[in-house]
Amino acid sequence: MNRRDFLIRGSLLGLAGVLPLSYSRLLSAAEPQSLPIPPLLTPDAAGNIALTAQPGVTAWRGKETLTWGYNGALLGPTLKLRTDEAIQLHTLNRLPETTTVHLHGLEIPGDADGGPQAMIAPGETLTSRFTLTQPAATCWYHPHAHGKTGRQVAMGLAGLILIDDEESARWPLPTRWGVNDIPVVLQDKRLDAKGQIDYRLDEMSAAVGWFGDLPLVNGALAPRHVAPRGWVRLRVLNGCNARSLRLALGGNQPFYVIASDGGFLPEPVKLTELEVLMGERFEVMVELKDKAIELLALPVTQMGMALPPFDQPLPLLTLAPSALTLAASLPDRLRSLPSLPSNSDSWTRRHFQLAMDPDLDRIGMQRLMETYGQKAMGSGMSMEMHTAGNPDPHAMHKMEGMKGMPEMKGMDHGAMGMSHGAGSGKQGLGEGLSMANRINGQAFEMGVPAFDAKLGQPERWTISGKGDMMLHPFHIHGARFRILKENGQAPLPHRAGWKDIVRVEGGESEVLIQFDHPAPKERAYMAHCHLLEHEDTGMMLSFTVS
Repeated sequence: MNRRDFLIRGSLLGLAGVLPLSYSRLLSAAEPQSLPIPPLLTPDAAGNIALTAQPGVTAWRGKETLTWGYNGALLGPTLKLRTDEAIQLHTLNRLPETTTVHLHGLEIPGDADGGPQAMIAPGETLTSRFTLTQPAATCWYHPHAHGKTGRQVAMGLAGLILIDDEESARWPLPTRWGVNDIPVVLQDKRLDAKGQIDYRLDEMSAAVGWFGDLPLVNGALAPRHVAPRGWVRLRVLNGCNARSLRLALGGNQPFYVIASDGGFLPEPVKLTELEVLMGERFEVMVELKDKAIELLALPVTQMGMALPPFDQPLPLLTLAPSALTLAASLPDRLRSLPSLPSNSDSWTRRHFQLAMDPDLDRIGMQRLMETYGQKAMGSGMSMEMHTAGNPDPHAMHKMEGMKGMPEMKGMDHGAMGMSHGAGSGKQGLGEGLSMANRINGQAFEMGVPAFDAKLGQPERWTISGKGDMMLHPFHIHGARFRILKENGQAPLPHRAGWKDIVRVEGGESEVLIQFDHPAPKERAYMAHCHLLEHEDTGMMLSFTVS
């Protein structure tokens, strides 16, 4: 039996002997925690929903950690909405700093989208009004305060959104929330010696992102969920700041993807491994029989993300069968997709070049190597291979040269201090870092839209990462899209449906998109890398729709 087979077949406690020591101690310290299930929050008779962003305390590794959540200490309730439903979302900010709430994946006007311009000051309430017109999907909500998104998500602010419609309600899918319809919010955290969230926005994290060694599912370490025998539905969200995830089931058991970011696929797609990029959602059907099943995170090649405990198959969640059996099944057919148009060459074309400042690229990689060694570069990659992607020797001048760059207009750099937990100091964002990641050579500038799209007019976008070897999950606000080409290749079947994130990693991706809601300059839509530290340091643009 090789190590992977042993990991797959073992129980959580049995796995402790082959996992890294710190993780082994966590697993063996106590019986596995039950999977926390975020409560459902539905609109009242008038369509009102109330959220409060607030501080709280969460226990991890035997210590009390300051965290942030919506209507609680960590994460938030799951908003359950219906197509054609009119909503008034009231968000009260009880945090010590300004925040926003972006409704990621919802096709709604810019006034309600919750981008970085929709700021909510401490003690204030923002009301967003919208009517859903899109079909059933699993979406989510999270902060989008520019320069602070990564830290605020790391502190715990995130929650799921479920959209139901009449057609999907008739299908025999699992629908018992928290029983056989199971939220799986995947994140990683890093804690300091005092047990506080150790968030840093510096040269290393601005280059590769902020990542940790504490894997969490719905805020719990390696939890266990007892579910009825039969088909169970996992609503998977990669809520990590910067870590892509490659998921599998123990024993190489197959599973079926039935939906992606923007809704249901035409038919289930059978897989044994599923890569989930930051911000992506997939709905997965798993058949639970007589034995428990482990959901595993397999190692990835992404830079910085191959460090323990993520350097080997890592148990995230145990699904254990109960004596109960619920009637649910896997449909042969789901939702039909329109054929991709043949005339998209004549549509409005837009090109977006993603790039990191070569100084940040070089110094960020140096910091990564100095801190973690060669293993941090990912499987089969050296620093020389990475820097070979930018052969221009004149670009390799000192980082200090960036410090003379002007501040981004509209950003309150004085408020950008980053508290790393109780008793810790602050770390400013810095002028150079704030403009170190760019689209078409420009860092994000608040209130300066890059272009205006027209309502109802289809467009063809090319997003390029050529010359940049970093992973960029590219997200577009306000609409779903179809992928023509993903990083130079045809999209895989489970990625060929409606999406709002596309992979860009050293190649070009093309998407077809149409905006059906307005977005004025004051509440423009965003398009950006969903590696949050790239977004926070400039790899974002705004655009209007009129």
